[in-house]
Amino acid sequence: MAMDAVATTSTRKLDTAALRQSKIAGVILILLALVTALVFAQVDGGDAVFRLSRPTDPWVLPDLVVPAGPFNWIAVAILTFLGVRQWLSKTGKGTSLALGIGFAVLIAAFLVWATAGKAFSLTGMLQATVVRAVPIAMGGLAGVLSERVAVVNIGIEGILLSGAFTGALIGSLLGNWVGLIAAILVGGMFGFILAALVVTYRVDQIIAGVVINLFVLGLTSYVSSQVFSEYRFLNNAPVFRAISIPVLGDIPVIGPMFFQQNIFVYGALIMVAAATYYLFYTKHGLHARSVGEHPQAADTLGINVYRVRYIHVIMGGMVAGFGGAFLTLGLVGRFDDNMTNGRGFIGLAAMIFGRWHPVGALMAALIFGFADSLQQKMALLQTPIPSEFLAMAPYIATIVVVAGIVGRSRMPAADGKPYIKE
Repeated sequence: MAMDAVATTSTRKLDTAALRQSKIAGVILILLALVTALVFAQVDGGDAVFRLSRPTDPWVLPDLVVPAGPFNWIAVAILTFLGVRQWLSKTGKGTSLALGIGFAVLIAAFLVWATAGKAFSLTGMLQATVVRAVPIAMGGLAGVLSERVAVVNIGIEGILLSGAFTGALIGSLLGNWVGLIAAILVGGMFGFILAALVVTYRVDQIIAGVVINLFVLGLTSYVSSQVFSEYRFLNNAPVFRAISIPVLGDIPVIGPMFFQQNIFVYGALIMVAAATYYLFYTKHGLHARSVGEHPQAADTLGINVYRVRYIHVIMGGMVAGFGGAFLTLGLVGRFDDNMTNGRGFIGLAAMIFGRWHPVGALMAALIFGFADSLQQKMALLQTPIPSEFLAMAPYIATIVVVAGIVGRSRMPAADGKPYIKE
């Protein structure tokens, strides 16, 4: 009877929390409807023209023409309906879905408002979304590999930066392929250092990650300002060019997004697929997840907890090194001070939003990549929003997603806890 009473009390607390979250979400959605009505719906005529194809595409789709005013008033109606529905909800269910739909509608209204009376390449922005999602997705995947074995990897930001630096330096001297391999190995080296600190010596995992971040930032900033500024040939690496996959690359919209990219995009997609299969469909992946959930039980069954944690943290470091190399060898061919610009931390947010799953982390990275590409494209449309606010878009998206849309998610049970073999 006592256990039933405790269970009933716990259920009531969860129901109360869900109802409270539902009402908060309702208020947020109604406020978004108000903003859309007062700002985005106030369009003086004009249609928003979204180009779905480019003149060089084999199959050309007609432009998508949206009447700006009517569309945004429909967006106001949808946001209002969702807000009222969540406010009046008796169960509190569907809060995350309603917020997700609401923010998607808000973004669509913003795009239509910004493009009213102009033309905008939607395909180009979606292609840029995939490109800008790569380092975030690799940071998120590195976090998944580490945290699935209960190691919190705050050092992803620093490992990404080390991969970018190594790719530029070695790529400038020995070519882009050698630079890519070197970046992956350096990422693995920092993964090994992190594993040694937190697994063997049981240093606090957050502190160990911060130390790696600060060390890499200081070292790369010094070399960038003192060495690269004088010896410019050390910071001029060849960039990997895009490879168009026959037939698939000619598909409208989808082709440019996924099949007209460089090896980093293809590599990221392959890594996410391989990690998903490995973690959830193989014996070794089951061992890794068991180490993250209950290391004592895994040890009892003969699984070497320390070795499993070492291997996966090193693999995570190598993935982050690959993602960092993309910033130099896949984009600009040169290293700039602190060029990761917080992408490692956004990758951790993508991991949480993706519920510690490789595919979920990739989907979340695409959302952040969209926000990043959005602020670049909106600058070209000369919207009245200051550029500083547009530059905040990826970080605002991070806060909104983690605080509002992610809902309840459960990390691995032993995450962040050192294991001491008895």
